[in-house]
Amino acid sequence: MAHEVVELNCPGCGARVSTGQKECDWCHKPIVISTFNSVYSMPLPEVNKYAGAYRKALSENPDNTDLNKSVAMCYLKLKMYDKALVAFDKAVEDNFDDSETYFYAAICCLNGKKAFLAQRALIDHAVEYIDAANMIEPKGIYYYLLAYIKYDYFERKYLNTTPNYKECLMMAEQKGVSPHDISELFGILGVVNPF
Repeated sequence: MAHEVVELNCPGCGARVSTGQKECDWCHKPIVISTFNSVYSMPLPEVNKYAGAYRKALSENPDNTDLNKSVAMCYLKLKMYDKALVAFDKAVEDNFDDSETYFYAAICCLNGKKAFLAQRALIDHAVEYIDAANMIEPKGIYYYLLAYIKYDYFERKYLNTTPNYKECLMMAEQKGVSPHDISELFGILGVVNPF
């Protein structure tokens, strides 16, 4: 049921499409947003249009993983972190095996602010999400986000944590984090990279 194919109106042009299609036959825009790259360079009015189409489709199919993840990506791009986190949590409920969903949920926990300013409960929640992502599929960018949190929250507040931020940075390097991924991560976070 979670990955059930659902019919909806194309978020780009309004034509009738399904979540089984990669892109619309008419406007050639993506139907389902499965990565943040899909919305990263999209203008905000278009992202809003996509979010509206997904919300409408979700009203009839509230447990559809693809729709929940798609609307969550739109909310994240729109900096609506609380709504994005709820949608990512719903997507996680319906599909435990998608490491990216956990990764983006961790980003939402920071609410577009420096980790240093976040409440401890949200930091703990973000770390849990990153740990879950790394258990599914360890990636350099996941460790880099963890390093940032370990540095900006724990190190700057003189709190002990294991692994520490330096160890997380080494793991990120070992897993092959790219400068492009790092740049995009801090663009999404909306903060300056301290490393």
